[in-house]
Amino acid sequence: MAPMALEAVIFDWGGTLTPWHTVDVAHAWRAVASKLDPDRVDQLAGRLLAAEDALWKRTRHEHSGASLAEVFELAELTLAEDALVPLFDFWEPHTYTDPDVLPLFKELRARGLKVGVLSNTMWPRAEHDRILARDGVLDLLDATVYSSELPWAKPHPRAYEAALEAVGVSAADSAVYVGDRIFEDVYGAQAAGLRAVHVPHSDIPVHQLTDVTAEPDAVVDRLLDLLPVVDRWLTE
Repeated sequence: MAPMALEAVIFDWGGTLTPWHTVDVAHAWRAVASKLDPDRVDQLAGRLLAAEDALWKRTRHEHSGASLAEVFELAELTLAEDALVPLFDFWEPHTYTDPDVLPLFKELRARGLKVGVLSNTMWPRAEHDRILARDGVLDLLDATVYSSELPWAKPHPRAYEAALEAVGVSAADSAVYVGDRIFEDVYGAQAAGLRAVHVPHSDIPVHQLTDVTAEPDAVVDRLLDLLPVVDRWLTE
């Protein structure tokens, strides 16, 4: 049976809408620890990093969402109101949206397509939406869905279902998902009934990879290369 007519394109965030940067995450948590207690920076940063790693491992194996509040809870620390400011300040230079995104989103919307984001993240909605607004693309999105607000994370089908519901699409095969990871973004999307486009431009750490393989419905080297793929599917 042929797929439904294309209605929506949903994107991963980190490594897809924002280019992949290889960074030492330990430095981010040292910045947070310095804010919490300058006399115990190494100890607290180690606990926060270990907690974050444990929760990402849980996400990869159990496909469950997690939040920064859980990081602090697992590290047995209190999440003070301003404790995350150094974390987001550290990451700020690595969050800028790919220059292709603004023209791409405009073209997709001009074709009558819904546009959304589904991201595996521990960050709160406010920070992600602030970044997208800063770069002038938030208003071009019909919905943003973050695993930090869900019981599930990619590749769990329920995460994709939440994104489909948020953009207002009922049939999974009328949507396409675009991401840089084979397991979470290609395998997960296809298992949930969506078409999947792989953008293989991220240097994903080995410990974050799995043995699961999948054949994407399309591969694009840059985001604007998605347009001819979408145009072909729109005419099928």
